[in-house]
Amino acid sequence: MTPTTLILRYSAFAVIATLINLGSQRIVLFFGSSALHFAAAIVIGTGAGLVVKYILDKTWIFFDTEAGIEAHSRKFTLYTVMGLVTTAIFWSMESAAWFLWRTEAAREIGAVIGLAIGYVVKYHLDRRFVFTDARLKAMS
Repeated sequence: MTPTTLILRYSAFAVIATLINLGSQRIVLFFGSSALHFAAAIVIGTGAGLVVKYILDKTWIFFDTEAGIEAHSRKFTLYTVMGLVTTAIFWSMESAAWFLWRTEAAREIGAVIGLAIGYVVKYHLDRRFVFTDARLKAMS
């Protein structure tokens, strides 16, 4: 895959996961805007985006063909652990925007900025630590 294709594909998948994340958050926040609703929205949105992004990355970015519950469990666990660092970036940006301006637009702009930074970091972590065998196969 060319670097341009990689960037375009990864960016498209990041946008898809971001829209799923924010859409899930909007659904939760439709039911209220308390601190509990806000926390639930972040957790549910992050989880939904994470699952979709894992499937897309595994299949179309890293071309990982390993199958089975053991392989998926191990890789999804590593993928999630790598995501903890990037999730902290995302949550910090989103939360800061929410607490500073208390508007939906600010919260979503903060989320988008945090997700964009986080996805760049996450690609490099996943490439180095999660999908190592897929990367080695692609290189040979």
